[in-house]
Amino acid sequence: MTVPATLLLVLAVLIAALALAAGYGVFTTRRISANAQKLAPPRGKFVEIDGQRIHYVDQGEGRPILFIHGLGAQLNHFRHPLFPLLPGFRLVALDRPGSGYSVRSRKAKATLTEQARLVSRFIETLSLGEPLVVGHSLGGAVSLTLALNHPDRVAGLALIAPLTAHREDIPREFQGLAIRSNLRRWLMAQTVSVPLSLKYAPQTLDFVFGPQAVTADYGTEGGGWAGLQPSHVYATGTDFVALETELPAIEKRYGELDIPVGILFGTADRVLEYDRHGLSMRDKVKGLDLELLDGIGHMPQFVEAEKTAAFIRRIASQAFG
Repeated sequence: MTVPATLLLVLAVLIAALALAAGYGVFTTRRISANAQKLAPPRGKFVEIDGQRIHYVDQGEGRPILFIHGLGAQLNHFRHPLFPLLPGFRLVALDRPGSGYSVRSRKAKATLTEQARLVSRFIETLSLGEPLVVGHSLGGAVSLTLALNHPDRVAGLALIAPLTAHREDIPREFQGLAIRSNLRRWLMAQTVSVPLSLKYAPQTLDFVFGPQAVTADYGTEGGGWAGLQPSHVYATGTDFVALETELPAIEKRYGELDIPVGILFGTADRVLEYDRHGLSMRDKVKGLDLELLDGIGHMPQFVEAEKTAAFIRRIASQAFG
């Protein structure tokens, strides 16, 4: 009787320890998230589309330009560095479902096709007509899918460091996102992912911005703090896992594009290789306008805002001309 009783006691202690650790993780996550929302609060309006609550900003008058952010990002990646440099346009940026302050429905799959459909409905709801679509990183893949599946919604594409090519292996820097179990991904987002994201934020930002330095106000005006919410972390992992289901097929269709398409890439991009995702597109998209920024990393809209805005204006003149 002594051995089973001892085992039961050990098991009870382990369960209590795990429950305590989980509780502490939930408490810490909520504390960090609450602080993050104060430092980088919502900047715009909300609209319900197909059961998803979308946060967006809409300012200015003129021909419409719609901005779609990348993996783990949010609309301030455009609102803060670029909007002041683009007068004369109606500038609209949204938080993709689950990211920033947008809410993704529980039934959503986060595939490129699904996200492109949501953006198409967003364009219709806001009466944007046929905007120039600016997509950064993963937002580039969403933008390309939008143009291919809903060509009547897009006047042209201005892609900044876009994700355009599938790869079978997972780079070391992204392996932490490759959690295919929805339950495990949700549990981690509620307990450990946010505190770990905060702890390793300097290394992550160095990888994303490098070789340039992170801008001083990135956390607040650039919206970086908004990423430290469990819903945002969960959506980021979901977006990453969903990529493998459709990107290979989308990649084969780039030749169908019949609108002005421009790509801006930094040659020192650490996140996405400029030759694989940029140079290779010259053979796939007719009339591609490709501009390379020597020595620039993955965030040209922050570190080379003037050149990025000039690139957008150039593609806008082609799309609206």
